[in-house]
Amino acid sequence: MGWNGETRRFLGMHAVVASPAMRELLRSAERVAQSGATVLITGETGSGKELIARAIHHYSLRGSKPWVDINCAALPEHLMESELFGYQKGAFSGADSTKQGLFELAHTGTLFLDEIGELDRKMQVKLLRVLDGVPYYRLGAVRKISVDVRILAATNRDLEEGTPDGGFRRDLYHRLSQIQIRVPPLRERPEDIVPLAEFFLEQRNPRLRLSDEAGEVLQRHGWPGNIRELRNAIEKAAVFADGPEIRARDLPAETRGPAAVVDTIPVCRLDTMERRMIEQVLIQTGGHQRRAAELLGISRRTLSRKLKSYGMEAPYQDCLA
Repeated sequence: MGWNGETRRFLGMHAVVASPAMRELLRSAERVAQSGATVLITGETGSGKELIARAIHHYSLRGSKPWVDINCAALPEHLMESELFGYQKGAFSGADSTKQGLFELAHTGTLFLDEIGELDRKMQVKLLRVLDGVPYYRLGAVRKISVDVRILAATNRDLEEGTPDGGFRRDLYHRLSQIQIRVPPLRERPEDIVPLAEFFLEQRNPRLRLSDEAGEVLQRHGWPGNIRELRNAIEKAAVFADGPEIRARDLPAETRGPAAVVDTIPVCRLDTMERRMIEQVLIQTGGHQRRAAELLGISRRTLSRKLKSYGMEAPYQDCLA
């Protein structure tokens, strides 16, 4: 199954461009790149928000300058502050040397704040001041620092809807969304599904090819986990394929539809089904427990308890955000 499209590369990340939606999205990124505006990139988890951020930096006048990125959901508040703003030697126990913050490292370039919706409210205030051009201190320092940095941010949450309940500051939301770009989920650009699958297959095992039948199955699936889910499905299929091509039966059962799942586990115990479902959702969310719990319709505490009961907590103990 061939495809009509192209592959572009932005800061080491590949973009497979086949659908009209993706072509238009990259044209928008190129136009936005020429401005100095702060950009808020929205979209579902795994839809390609970081790729668009990298494209904006690539096409901008800062393209030859530093690119720095951080996931705001990955660190607790006290570590996030030191990462963004740095610290002076002796500022706290263990600060044996002075460390530049990410704002300093991104000076004259671009700082990408992924999962900005997870940022603590105290940090939101500090970030807003820096975005407004106010110089800041490193932790423990006595001299203020001024930086020239373009901010790109991304979120899978509706920050505007979330502002009245105190979850995200309205003033910061408006400051971040001078320009807003929405990345459509994979199900809204089905022309990209097979080209992406073939690209991932080429990376995983260039000796394999994707059958027409498998391609049709991939296009019928809704891909709630978007591109990450598709990549995982292709990597699994490449492992189990026993011929020169991936057939529909080689694809994960959940990708082939509910009937395939029933055929695969007709006499499976309920707890085994639950465990497999949890494993699959964790794979789709890249091990992110909070997002996995939301997709499963349970609390993160309940998910954590189930992982422990199934002896699955170890592989995901570093993915508690």
